[in-house]
Amino acid sequence: MAEESGRSFARRNQLLEIEKQVHNWWTEGDVFKAEPKESPPKVGEKFFGNFPFPYMNGYLHLGHAFSVSKLEFAAAYHRLKGATVLLPFAFHCTGMPIKASSDKLTREISMFGNPPVFPAREEENVETEAKVETEGNQPAPGGKFKGKKSKAVAKTGGDKYQWEIMRSYGLSDEEIAKFTDPYYWLTYFPPLAVEDLKEFGLGCDWRRVFITTDINPYFDSFVRWQMRKLKASGRIVKDLRYTVYSPLDGQPCADHDRASGEGVIPQEYTLIKMEVVSPFPPKMSALEGKKVFLAAATLRPETMYGQTNAWVLPEGKYGAFEINDTEVFVMTYRAALNLAYQRLSHIPEKPTCLVELSGQDLIGLPLRSPLAFNEIIYTLPMLSVLTDKGTGIVTSVPSDSPDDYMALHDLKSKPAFRAKFGVKDEWVMPFEIVPIINHPDFGDRSAERICIEKKIKSQNERDKLDEAKKTIYKGGFYEGIMIVGEFAGMKVQEAKGLIRSNLLESNQAVVYSEPEKKVMSRSGDECVVALTDQWYITYGESEWRKAAEECLANMNLYSDETRHGFEHTLSWLNQWACSRSFGLGTRIPWDEEFLVESLSDSTIYMAYYTVAHFLQKGDMYGNDRSSVKPEHLTDEVWEFLFCDGPFPENSYISSSLLKEMKQEFLYWYPFDLRVSGKDLIQNHLTFCIYNHTALFPKHHWPRGFRCNGHIMLNSEKMSKSTGNFRTLRQAIEEFSADATRFSLADAGDGMDDANFVFETANAAILRLTKEIAWMQEVLDAETSLRTGPPSTYADRVFANEINIAVRTTEKNYSEYMFRDALKTGFYDLQAARDEYRLSCGSGGMNRDLLWRFMDVQTRLIAPICPHYAEYAWRKLLKKDGYGIKAGWPEADLPDLSLKKANKYLQDTIVSMRKLLQKQVSGSKKGNANLTSQNKPSVGLVYVDEQYSGWKKECLGILQRKFDTSTGSFAPDKEILSELQKSEIGQQGNFKQIQKLCMPFLRFKKDEVVAVGVQALDLKLPFGEIEVLEKNSELIKRQLGLETLEILSMTDDALERAGPHAAVVKQNPPSPGNPTAIFL
Repeated sequence: MAEESGRSFARRNQLLEIEKQVHNWWTEGDVFKAEPKESPPKVGEKFFGNFPFPYMNGYLHLGHAFSVSKLEFAAAYHRLKGATVLLPFAFHCTGMPIKASSDKLTREISMFGNPPVFPAREEENVETEAKVETEGNQPAPGGKFKGKKSKAVAKTGGDKYQWEIMRSYGLSDEEIAKFTDPYYWLTYFPPLAVEDLKEFGLGCDWRRVFITTDINPYFDSFVRWQMRKLKASGRIVKDLRYTVYSPLDGQPCADHDRASGEGVIPQEYTLIKMEVVSPFPPKMSALEGKKVFLAAATLRPETMYGQTNAWVLPEGKYGAFEINDTEVFVMTYRAALNLAYQRLSHIPEKPTCLVELSGQDLIGLPLRSPLAFNEIIYTLPMLSVLTDKGTGIVTSVPSDSPDDYMALHDLKSKPAFRAKFGVKDEWVMPFEIVPIINHPDFGDRSAERICIEKKIKSQNERDKLDEAKKTIYKGGFYEGIMIVGEFAGMKVQEAKGLIRSNLLESNQAVVYSEPEKKVMSRSGDECVVALTDQWYITYGESEWRKAAEECLANMNLYSDETRHGFEHTLSWLNQWACSRSFGLGTRIPWDEEFLVESLSDSTIYMAYYTVAHFLQKGDMYGNDRSSVKPEHLTDEVWEFLFCDGPFPENSYISSSLLKEMKQEFLYWYPFDLRVSGKDLIQNHLTFCIYNHTALFPKHHWPRGFRCNGHIMLNSEKMSKSTGNFRTLRQAIEEFSADATRFSLADAGDGMDDANFVFETANAAILRLTKEIAWMQEVLDAETSLRTGPPSTYADRVFANEINIAVRTTEKNYSEYMFRDALKTGFYDLQAARDEYRLSCGSGGMNRDLLWRFMDVQTRLIAPICPHYAEYAWRKLLKKDGYGIKAGWPEADLPDLSLKKANKYLQDTIVSMRKLLQKQVSGSKKGNANLTSQNKPSVGLVYVDEQYSGWKKECLGILQRKFDTSTGSFAPDKEILSELQKSEIGQQGNFKQIQKLCMPFLRFKKDEVVAVGVQALDLKLPFGEIEVLEKNSELIKRQLGLETLEILSMTDDALERAGPHAAVVKQNPPSPGNPTAIFL
């Protein structure tokens, strides 16, 4: 929180007032209106950037702001450079979260009244808990993130009622009741988001704003055209496929429909039918006359030859579920529910449990299992069987599974363990390992061998067993050879599919699928995998994938990690269910029972931005139909606008307007940059690539994506439950827009999670307001400044630092490295200004140079802190036009030698100060009566500007033995050999020479690593004596000396040191390292 002091709030309030004033200027000048030029843009003349439209079931928060800031800073940089810039914005309302929430409100009213009176109404204030990405529990702007929760709910950790969530927004009961209409959400939250983004300073052309769903007939028409075009090209098909599915919603549950489990896909297993041999035990007597199978899910059907038993969890809960008229599968209810949605249940979508069983009830069941060489095997206990993965029934293959080997070993070697679970010896003792696969490294009893080698003693050594399993499975699959069965001699990876097909065709197994990890829908139910007959987009089709890969190869992604993420996604992404029966959105044009799902209507809408203002006239809902009627937007019109189609001669839209819209699209497309969180690589962003390659000509394919990590607040995960959370509006009210933007820029730029630090935002408030005050002071004291052209050494250094800042900051902005741009364009430049003030002394600062500094700093910080920059430009510097469009400052080529010289000077002053302080403090210890009269007042600085003698010889060797192409030295042996052959190496005892030279050689090699190959130069690229002499007044002033002498290292100069000459000889100067003594 900002410090609660009048001064702190005064500074923050000053920035808020400035921002309000600047917004008025921008509104008057319509500065963000994006108009194309008449001629097609050349490289760098236009910038079109966009951002995945946020979902409108709550307020925008700092997570949104962090990602959008990357786009905003990039657009502002290009605007400053003089490019025509298009930054549009829209709001996503498609999908089920809004509908699910409105339905919850309706249910709560029907159950508890309006306003509802919930059970256990004794209330206390407790902090609510929800993940940032879910729709619930967002705070009202400006309020703390707390909500009321009944004690009963609070203590049990149960979910809040939707009504309570809405109250936490700051809404009245009367207002909340309106949200039972899902379309009311669409009228409430988007306008608030526009207000927040305007206060944030987003440089958006708001004429182009829109929302999705069929409430907006213009965008609805656009999506319908897109879907028809995909279907016409064969890229949308109806198919029977496994998909993650919400039983409660009665439809597939895509990534954006999920409260948790984004990115989770179906995991397909082979379900082995292990027949229970009759007679059945009493607990299962009701099943007599039916075929009863223990159904074991496996990913390795090729290992079934080696079965010795089946495993169950003794305390696990199982059931005998009716699959059809004759077959019963024993498994967990969770697995049966998945099967029921895969057309493997007597009653579709409803598991029928004939008998409830425990794992203990199943121990000892005799089984006939497909492919097993053992005619009868038995069901045995295993303590690590999972009942939330697979079916809770596991086949045992101890030849190739370390887990199975150790579990069977434990049962055989521990009679007490067998007795505990009532296991008879004949169910265990006769069964030996059945070799089935020859592993390249571990032979045909690979599990046994690796357990012995790793000294695994028990089935409880989980870490060791997991490591062993990875080793055996990987080598066995890729290099293993089948040694038994029909496919003996064949590689495992070739035989696996054939064995699986045989099992399925012979009805000894069925296909079973479940989510690879737990998935919760936004309606609150756990998802299953269903076999659904619905519409799919054929992502992954070979020719289409090649086009997507070609597009990706030509895109700028700004990091290798991002590129690898896309390449991985393209390697696995397959058909995608694009239709839903529940929620909001656009209807599938040819099958209006279904809606287009939320990730399928948001793949090419960037093109829609280019014409949205012509169609909707700035009305985000499409209510203004004065320009074009939605029904006039035929497929022929869309084809003409976006796909080089023929002119629609029979269109009701005027030819001039059609041509103007077409020209607008051609000017802005393709888009240059799309900014997003990295979590959208696996779906939305890859879909964007696919759809562009399918629908647009190659010259309109996307040019760049920039992906970022998530945002933390103060090094902790952003969380509503802990209160470590801010909406965008809260952040602006707490810190101001520019201080928020400053901290967002400082938070980080890579794919790793970034960190928004409140202290940085507070420090920005102080820095920006102090800079305004300093600029005003300088302007008021103009007459006291030194006039004329910059002439002193300090002037030259400061001017050079300004040039360096301009060049390096431009590079950082162009690479979208905004934290680096903030460092070079603000922090470093401020440090250079502060150093200049210290360096000038009595001569004072140069007026023209300070004016240039203020001009340059204002422009360089403008993309990040535009309100501050605009105010400084207009009010303080009295410049014409807008600061955010002022143009990038011109700069001469930096003088790198001068920069090195100044660093040398500053480093020398620091080291001399430390030495002087040490000498003074040492004198005080030895002489308590030290006074100002006998403090050192004379400084002697000895300089040796060039290496000579044996050091020169060593540097020559290192120069010859350095490979500039690899940036590395030859091996030490070669360097030593060269030293031995050298003139110095031939002069005497080489061991003594080596002892003398090796420390220097090592030091110089390390220095090359640190600063570059220039460390091997014999002298610095500037005159050290000249630099020190020119700045002798500065050095004297900084160290409090009366006299300073700069001396070249000669015998005559040493005499000047008197009794201190020995100190200089013990610590002789070298290039870059002068030696100072004080008298």
